[in-house]
Amino acid sequence: MSNRTETEIGQLTLKNPIIAGSGEATMTESGIRAALEKGAGAVIAKSTNESPAAKQQLNHTGYMLFDSRWRPIKWTSNPPEDAQLFCRSGLVQEEFDHWLDKLAALDREAATMDSYVLGSLILADTEHCIQMAIRMQEAGLRAVTVLVAAVHGDQASHEAIAMVQSVDGVYSVVKSLKSRVDIPIWIKLPGQTEDVSLLAKAAMDAGADAVSFTDRTMAMVPNLETRAPYLGTMAAIGGPWSLAVTCRWLARTRQRLGSEFPLIGTNGARDGHDVARMLLSGASGVEMTTSVMLRGADVIHQSLEQLDSYLASQGVLLRDVIGEAADKLTAYTDQDSRPGHWQNFVQSDAV
Repeated sequence: MSNRTETEIGQLTLKNPIIAGSGEATMTESGIRAALEKGAGAVIAKSTNESPAAKQQLNHTGYMLFDSRWRPIKWTSNPPEDAQLFCRSGLVQEEFDHWLDKLAALDREAATMDSYVLGSLILADTEHCIQMAIRMQEAGLRAVTVLVAAVHGDQASHEAIAMVQSVDGVYSVVKSLKSRVDIPIWIKLPGQTEDVSLLAKAAMDAGADAVSFTDRTMAMVPNLETRAPYLGTMAAIGGPWSLAVTCRWLARTRQRLGSEFPLIGTNGARDGHDVARMLLSGASGVEMTTSVMLRGADVIHQSLEQLDSYLASQGVLLRDVIGEAADKLTAYTDQDSRPGHWQNFVQSDAV
């Protein structure tokens, strides 16, 4: 693969922007290794924290797919393009010391492949989170992600997952982390907030090395036959439709924070063209999580080839397109005036 896909996320230089996101596909050594072998610029391991209740939550998982008309889809290795993942999930159940040993060894492997394996922490108690991040640093991991308001926290047991969704709260957590942890910290932000760009600014001001967003959305889908909720609960939803929302927040955050601070897009990328769309919106890296869960690690290699082909066809390097579309955004009032254009969509009152 050419070096035109190289990107920088804070202190880290990635050989390409495709990041295998934290999820069931990165919950084992073999899953992480598969993503590395397929060329991922980085792999984020399945998340952990100190809470036994958060680990127990993994025993209550449920997964299903919908098409765009909310019809259940059979789970196959090649689901339809419009497939949406609806699920409950939990944290990796492995004891932290054993999990950390595996991640440190995998990150050493990744280094030989010009890649990274990042540890991932879901916030419950801030001091515990800091101590676990320090342990990751001491074990030799080169970077860590921290989710400050993981989507499943909305339904989690008490004290299993914190939901820090305020500007002051994000600033305080990140400031505490960065005052005691030296390796790069990427902060993942929630989507269920009025303006995620304000949370991103708080994270940046507190010293975060990058932010990623947005997490999936909690949802409920009724079954028309049983008249009960699918999976019996609320659950996280993500699908192709999410890409447009993610791109909006990437662009809005770039406008607020400027072009220098690294953003990572997540939620909605299915292939290399979707990766390019997020890059154009301001992302320096793009997490692919659901796609890898549904289609396997091969989707990483396929997306990378597609992205490289796109950049070659445009005659540009990846760094040249980051934020290009976002920087061309204009206001409604700057668009061409079309008096009466709306009348094409309404009933005429003429007799």
